[in-house]
Amino acid sequence: MFAVSLEGYSRGGDAHLAFASRPNRGAALGIPGYLSQIEGQSVRRLRSFWAVLMVLVLAACGNYGPTVVSADEVSQLEAGLLALGPEVDAGEAARAARIAFEYTAFLAREYEITDPPLVHNTKVNMGLRPRGLCWHWAEDLENRLLAEEFQTLDVLRAIANSESDWLIDHSTALLAPKGGVLEGAMVLDPWRFGGTLFWGTVPEDTRYAWVPQEVVHAKWRAEIRAGTRDAPPLGATLE
Repeated sequence: MFAVSLEGYSRGGDAHLAFASRPNRGAALGIPGYLSQIEGQSVRRLRSFWAVLMVLVLAACGNYGPTVVSADEVSQLEAGLLALGPEVDAGEAARAARIAFEYTAFLAREYEITDPPLVHNTKVNMGLRPRGLCWHWAEDLENRLLAEEFQTLDVLRAIANSESDWLIDHSTALLAPKGGVLEGAMVLDPWRFGGTLFWGTVPEDTRYAWVPQEVVHAKWRAEIRAGTRDAPPLGATLE
């Protein structure tokens, strides 16, 4: 017997389809236990079916990949960065806003984005696309912004959903005033809409409860030392 399952992976909403054979274990479990197992498998298969169906529906909707950004959109992000604090330099805010949009479009081409995020993640996991998981976006955008050596802006990283049993954890890059904290930072998330940059302050971004990456990593390390976790979630690193 074969079943299709949608397996979730960490760091960027990795998800892929997997086929697994299931041997008949009725004799080993006994009839009551076997029936209970069959019932559980049916529920899991139903969930997998709807998950796969949802991914296929999403794949048929929307435009994904590099997008043309207007000067007004760049100016709006520039104004948002300036509003983070009086210490933010106007020139650096303008440069950071322009780079955030331009590099998002560049990465969308490099990653060969043509699908919604979860569909693209599936292709990455199957080896059909080079990169494009959420942590790839976050890491590459972070490195590009760090290369600018801003004097009034800090580049941060954050993770959401790390405590969830149902949701895959999600990574993003952020910009904050020099010496600022996560709560006062601007989220720069190109993964969320498949190559179209989402931006907004952490309080404005109600879709995710962001936690500093170093806090999440410290928790994972502590759990590994305590023996309650074997390793970071699949796909994640502690670097």
